[in-house]
Amino acid sequence: MWWRLSMPCPPELEESLVWKLNDLGLHRFAVQHSPDTPHQKTLLVWLPQPEWPVAEREQLLASLEPLSQPFGLAFPSGVWDEVADEDWSLSWKQHWQPDPVGQRLLILPAWLDVPSEHADRLVIRMDPGSAFGTGSHPTTRLCLEALEANPPQDLLVADLGCGSGVLGLASLSLGADAVLAADTDSLAIRATAGNRSLNHCSEKRLEVALGSVETLQALLAGRRADLLLCNILAPVIEALSPGFESLIAPQGRALLSGLLVDQAPRLKEVLATHGWQVTQELAQGRWGLLEIRHT
Repeated sequence: MWWRLSMPCPPELEESLVWKLNDLGLHRFAVQHSPDTPHQKTLLVWLPQPEWPVAEREQLLASLEPLSQPFGLAFPSGVWDEVADEDWSLSWKQHWQPDPVGQRLLILPAWLDVPSEHADRLVIRMDPGSAFGTGSHPTTRLCLEALEANPPQDLLVADLGCGSGVLGLASLSLGADAVLAADTDSLAIRATAGNRSLNHCSEKRLEVALGSVETLQALLAGRRADLLLCNILAPVIEALSPGFESLIAPQGRALLSGLLVDQAPRLKEVLATHGWQVTQELAQGRWGLLEIRHT
């Protein structure tokens, strides 16, 4: 038997909740949403019943509650339901729908057909497993739309913190020559490799390995990328920023997302100390994206 937590998931909290659950080693979760109502989402978490008596479940909610404080939000109330030994992965799959992004892209659950109204879009098939996103979060959509606005045609792309691989796959769909990807989470490596196969992409075009800046340096093998993608939390971007110089070609650029708009001023100051100039700022709600280039 399983416990299933159902809890409203405000857009402001989604990235933080996903990060925290991963950090706690809890990977059986999904964010239920419809493209028609992107701001009405539900977080679903499945926990094996014998391992999660009431005290442990209360402790889990207590560890998540502080995530709402930076946004001035009341932490949403959740409901625990007892569910049978079902294939929980099939349970969360039912909540996915085809998701058009920008003017040209379509994020498509791997088990669905392309809707006729989106037949002219570039299809990115996704089956990210339990822990990684589908492209619905504002930070991911900001990156996808920025890629579409300035396609990485014939460019070498590096993806630092690749998650499900959606940004790398979108880059290839938009004309990138190759993508080198890294993530510190082994589940992300598996998800990216699986999605690479779903999209009939070769390992040569999208190479992924476990690790961080040093791993990308090794994959680059003395080269530097024309475009760096980094869609992770702002404090992590700040910590990794000293290594960007080794990853980005002199005339290259980076798209940095995963940050809150009010975190941008500090991040820009830190980037400037490392020789980076912000050439574009984008936002969706409270979430932001910075494009940077060498000064």
